[in-house]
Amino acid sequence: MRAGPGAEAGWWPRGLEWADERPAGPAGPADSVDPAELVEPAGPAELVEPALLERLATERHVWLCGVRPDGSPHVTPVWFVFLRDSWWIGVDSGSVKVRNLRENPRVSLALEDGRSPLVAEGDVRLREDVFPAEVTAAFAAKYAWDVTVPYRQDSGRVLLQVQVRRWLLRGVAQ
Repeated sequence: MRAGPGAEAGWWPRGLEWADERPAGPAGPADSVDPAELVEPAGPAELVEPALLERLATERHVWLCGVRPDGSPHVTPVWFVFLRDSWWIGVDSGSVKVRNLRENPRVSLALEDGRSPLVAEGDVRLREDVFPAEVTAAFAAKYAWDVTVPYRQDSGRVLLQVQVRRWLLRGVAQ
């Protein structure tokens, strides 16, 4: 284990280490779980293009866009997995994201590539008690990361489950 790629620049979270090798996860060795196999089409068969499914399985960051209590946007890049018609995002329970989403659960999600945008809208369900094994295994496979472990010692973990209400852009800039 070593410090993450942005540690020298100051943007990698303190204490979070980058895994050179993937640890065994809940489903056995993380390398035995192919994230692409865990992705299923979303919504009413709107997102079935294989290239888009591959992007959801392999891209590492999505921009999560929520709303602050004063109505201003709160935008942050996060790690995610996409399973069973939902985006799953692991966050600390004391984060600004969680505080904002308790007040207003509506969000937009956008993958980073502006040339081939993938943008969705949905509503967040905060999952504080049960972390589905399939989801924790997908995070372990994709990021070599245990999504259940808090970043801060005085905090817990929350899974954000975002069910897609509608896809705004599916790989075509307008």
